[in-house]
Amino acid sequence: MTTELERQERKRLWFELGVVAALSLGQSAVYAVVRLADILTRGPIGEAQAKLNTSQSPRPGFDLIYQLFDIGFSLVPVLLALYLLTRDAGNRSLSGRLGVDGHRLRDLGHGSLLFVIIGIGTLGMYATGRALGITAELQPSNLGDHWWTIPVLILAAAKNGILEEVLIFGFGADRLRRLGYGPWTIIISLAVFRASYHLYQGIGPFLGNIAMGIIFGWYFLRRGRLMPLVWAHFIIDAVGFLAPGVLTLIDFG
Repeated sequence: MTTELERQERKRLWFELGVVAALSLGQSAVYAVVRLADILTRGPIGEAQAKLNTSQSPRPGFDLIYQLFDIGFSLVPVLLALYLLTRDAGNRSLSGRLGVDGHRLRDLGHGSLLFVIIGIGTLGMYATGRALGITAELQPSNLGDHWWTIPVLILAAAKNGILEEVLIFGFGADRLRRLGYGPWTIIISLAVFRASYHLYQGIGPFLGNIAMGIIFGWYFLRRGRLMPLVWAHFIIDAVGFLAPGVLTLIDFG
């Protein structure tokens, strides 16, 4: 029988999950659904464009400031999640719980292997989606040619890797596990959640991110190490942002 203390604890865990999601990836998921509806009511999704890393000012100096502010403020929910995790860390360090302590070369190696597996699958999903007309044309870099473009794109890739993996697995998986859910319930639910905030890109990226989430989830729950996922995500986005010609070569649009 559930005690009052246990009920209060479950409410706290759900509340923390909701707040962190609303401040970050959950908000992105809601906007992605609305953007998808907007695209679909305009015409075929295969004729739409999904622009990433867009310029926020015609003046390069101010555009750089906006880009850096956007990257910095986007990471604030990560700090909140880490703070909440430290409150119930117990005798084990937070770095130990998340698997971000030591093993740097091994983590990079595993992350690179995950990048190869997922990168090939992602390109395949994108190409198939474009061929079927169910995926928007991705334009990953829309900042123009400035001295700071490449560094900002690299920072954006790092931000995405840290933000998504810490919040999804470092925080989300921890909270769902403490709420009593089993491994595959956690893996599937977080994979679908990951895919939901990519919906505006079309069905191909949605399915690709489900597959990515399942692989990442299986790895994290089996190994208990977050850094390989951060590395893999960073490399995937960095390659996509810095080598957009790869998408052009396979674009059937």
